[in-house]
Amino acid sequence: MSNHKARRKTALILGAGLSIIMSGAAVPASAQDATAPEMSKEAYESSKTIYFQRCAGCHGVLRKGATGKSLLPAETIKLGQERLEKIITLGTEGGMNNFDDVMSAEEIKQMATYIQHEPPKPPEMSLALMKERRKVYVDPADYPDKPLHGRNWENFFVVIERDVGKVAIVDGDKHEIVAHLDTGYAVHVIKATEHHHVEHAAVPGRFWYTMGRDGKLTKIDLFQTPDKMRVAEVQVAYDARDVAVSGDGKYVIGGGYWPPHFVIVDAATMDPLKVVSTRGVNVDGDYVEESRVAAIYTTPNETTFLVSAKELGQIWQVDYTDLDNLKTTKINTAKFLHDGFFDPTGRYFQIAANASNKMVVVDSKTQKLEALIDVPKLPHPGPGANWNDSECGPVGGTVHLGVGTVTVWGNDPAGHPDQAWKVCYTVETDGPGLFIRTHPTSDYVWADQTKHPEPEVQQSIQVINKKTREIEKTIQLTDKEGYAAVHIEFNKDGSEVWVSVWNRSTSLEPNGEIVIFDAKTLEEKARIPGFYAPTGKFNVYNRTNHVT
Repeated sequence: MSNHKARRKTALILGAGLSIIMSGAAVPASAQDATAPEMSKEAYESSKTIYFQRCAGCHGVLRKGATGKSLLPAETIKLGQERLEKIITLGTEGGMNNFDDVMSAEEIKQMATYIQHEPPKPPEMSLALMKERRKVYVDPADYPDKPLHGRNWENFFVVIERDVGKVAIVDGDKHEIVAHLDTGYAVHVIKATEHHHVEHAAVPGRFWYTMGRDGKLTKIDLFQTPDKMRVAEVQVAYDARDVAVSGDGKYVIGGGYWPPHFVIVDAATMDPLKVVSTRGVNVDGDYVEESRVAAIYTTPNETTFLVSAKELGQIWQVDYTDLDNLKTTKINTAKFLHDGFFDPTGRYFQIAANASNKMVVVDSKTQKLEALIDVPKLPHPGPGANWNDSECGPVGGTVHLGVGTVTVWGNDPAGHPDQAWKVCYTVETDGPGLFIRTHPTSDYVWADQTKHPEPEVQQSIQVINKKTREIEKTIQLTDKEGYAAVHIEFNKDGSEVWVSVWNRSTSLEPNGEIVIFDAKTLEEKARIPGFYAPTGKFNVYNRTNHVT
């Protein structure tokens, strides 16, 4: 099956579940513009689905822009059909990917036309509808007391298989795929229970929660046999990105891109309990309707969630101890908030305000803004990286979507106040990337370059020596057309580094693999094939214990 045929087949499968976000008649009167090129009903419907899958994350469901530029007709009609097709095909130097290997020439042409029409407004989602969409596959009363599979589950990797709406469970000791589990479409983030204050969360890392782009929140039990690991699910939005679990294990919180809200769910039963809208006034004093929830995290030392209201430029610190009288502190920071991670103490949250070219630091103890760090274009740390530097002491680091740079800053105000929240050094890489990662036992920091347009760079990982602050090695993982190297994760003891090789073209067939390296020698050890577009992967022990 060709990539384009497979992509269209996938769109049909996923489109049935996603189309409701843009439901309505094709080219409705409210979306027509006399100066925009005409398009057929079929082309309009197809472009709606593709826009949601590929474009809305950066440009917004209402197309008002965020990390990506505004795509409202006032801007797009000026650019014109030919120019828009060229941009979608080739990408831009500002960090937008080329889409000629993801979309057919006809799909690109139709997308260029579609974005010259007014965007359709999606429906809202009520708490009652969420409750209707809850499904329980294994009753919590029937959960086993111990693992039923005889494997070392603490060294499992939970791997996103983006394009087919699945998550793979992988045995990190045996380098074997244990299961492919159905989840929401294009899972973005997976989080686990971290503490053990209630019965159902007695073992940290046992339960994992995935959030799909379609707002489907899925609960996974790693004690079960593979056929029963997916134990429950609930849809809490039409478009979503992140999820977190409360420190006491009682609640799960899911954040919506559309509707712009967050939802608190009972972690045991997956019953939705509380919905809070994130629409509001941003740091510039302007009302924002599409204020999307990007990153959500549990504060390690407090009984609160941190909810990033992306377009508002605010971090909301939400106390989950009393849902009926929810106490929320809104902390002004900078737009547009995206991925983040805590410092080693768990007190300070470091998050990218990527379109503002800043790293934001929030003190979860005082519930106030700690610092704004000016960094190069479009920071994107993903799960981030913390390590020790000989001059600056404890530091954090990020790659960037807009430039080939790793930026490193001091993050130890108690022990190294002179270096705290100041850029310590930068490392020039071959291209822009999405993810950076290290381990306390490692001498190196690993960074991908997935956002670079040249295939050879896109397919390579760069390894930075912590002592010399220089690139120790560049490793090209594949030379297959359309493939890229993305996302880095260490195994439990830090002896191995796992990197995904994935094809950006949607496929219903296994088309990717994970490459495993020796963390000391940097030599390749093994490859695990059989994945469907593997992207992010999460080691149970490391993520449960905040090992960065």
